[in-house]
Amino acid sequence: MTTEVHLVGQCTVTLWGLTSRERLRRVLRRLPDAQLMAAGRALPDDGIVLLLREDYLYDERVLRGLLRSEGVALQDPRDGKVVAACVPANRLDEQAARLEGPVIASLPKTLPDTVASGLQTQLRKLDVPWVAPISEANRSQLEKALFSGAYKGVTDFITRGVWPVPARWVTGLCVRLGLSPNQVTAASYLLAILAGWCFWHGQFGAGLLAGWVMTFLDTVDGKLARVTVTSTRFGNVFDHALDLVHPPLWYIAWGVGLAASWDHALSLNDVCWAIFLGYVAGRLCEGGFKFAAPFSMFLWRPFDSVNRLFTARRNPNMLLLTLAWMAQANDIGLLLVALWTLISTLVLAVRVVWAIALRKGGAELQPWLSQVDLKTESHKAVVRLFAPRSGLNDA
Repeated sequence: MTTEVHLVGQCTVTLWGLTSRERLRRVLRRLPDAQLMAAGRALPDDGIVLLLREDYLYDERVLRGLLRSEGVALQDPRDGKVVAACVPANRLDEQAARLEGPVIASLPKTLPDTVASGLQTQLRKLDVPWVAPISEANRSQLEKALFSGAYKGVTDFITRGVWPVPARWVTGLCVRLGLSPNQVTAASYLLAILAGWCFWHGQFGAGLLAGWVMTFLDTVDGKLARVTVTSTRFGNVFDHALDLVHPPLWYIAWGVGLAASWDHALSLNDVCWAIFLGYVAGRLCEGGFKFAAPFSMFLWRPFDSVNRLFTARRNPNMLLLTLAWMAQANDIGLLLVALWTLISTLVLAVRVVWAIALRKGGAELQPWLSQVDLKTESHKAVVRLFAPRSGLNDA
C-alpha cells in the first residue's frame, strides 16, 4: 500500500539549489510505497498518511523508518517539537493535518535515532540520524553539513583531508551552472584518457596534472549527486566503472613512457605485471570478503579502516608517482607503486582469509562502527576519525 506524504506549512529557503518540497520529492521517489501529495490536494480518506513539516530537513534513513512506523509522532530532539507523524487517514482532522491537536498529542513519541540506524554501510561511516529546521539563518550551515554528510567515512587520506574544502566550492559552482553529476563524470573520463596518453608518451608532469584533476572531479561528481539528490543507477555504474578500470592502465602507460630509459635488473614487463596482478588480486580480496560478511572489509575492525587510508588505491599511488616525478626519479616511482601494491594486497589477502576462517568457525562478523557508543566513546581518536559528526544534528 502506498503511503501518501503530506507537507505541513511552507518553506522558501533553498539548499544546494533545491526547495524543501523538491528535495523531498526526489528523496521519496527512491523510497518504495511513498508518494508526495501535490500542494493543496485534499487529504485521502483511507490508507496511511505521513505528515512532514516542510520547513525541516530529513535524513533519508529517518523517512524510511517513519514509513515503517505507523501511529507514531517524530520529535525534534532539540526542543521536543513534533515535526512528523505517520497516521491512519481516518484519524486525521484539521488540527492533526497541521501536526497539532489531541490526535497528534496522543501518538507515541519517537526520535530520529530510534527509528533509524546510525551505521551507513554504503558510505562506510557512523552518523547519528537527524532532522534539522530550515531557515535562512542556518542555510549555509545546512549546506555545509549536507556536503559533509555525503562523504564516505572510510576512504583514502587525500579524499578525506585534501579534497573536501575545494570540492565543496566546486560542487556549489556546478549547482549554479546547472551541471549534472554525469557531466562531471564525463569530464573525468576525458581527463583519465588524457592522463593515460601523457604517461604513455613520457609526458609525466602533464599526465599527473590531468590525473589529479580527474581524481578531484571523481570526488565532486558523487557529492554533487548526493547533495542534489540526483543519484541514479546509471550514474553509479558510469562513475564506478571508471574508478575500477583506469588505475592499472595508468601505471602500465607510465611504464611504457619509461621503456626507453629503463635500467634496472628487474624487467619493466615484470614490474607492470606485478602492478596489474596485484591490483586485480586486491580487488578480488575486497569482493571475497563478502563470503565472510555482508559489508565492506574496511568496516570490519579499526585496523581495516585505518588501512584504507593508505592502501594501494589510486590516490596513494598517485602521490608516490608525483613525489618520484618531483625528484626526477620516474622509474623509482613505478617501482614504489609495484612494491606498495604487492604489500597492500598481501595485507588484504591475510585479512580476508582470516575473516572467512572465523565465519566458517561459526563467528558472526560485525562492522566495528556498529558497536560504537558515540556518547561514551567519542573521545577515542579512531572514533573521531571515522565517525565524525556531519553537523546536521546541531543545525
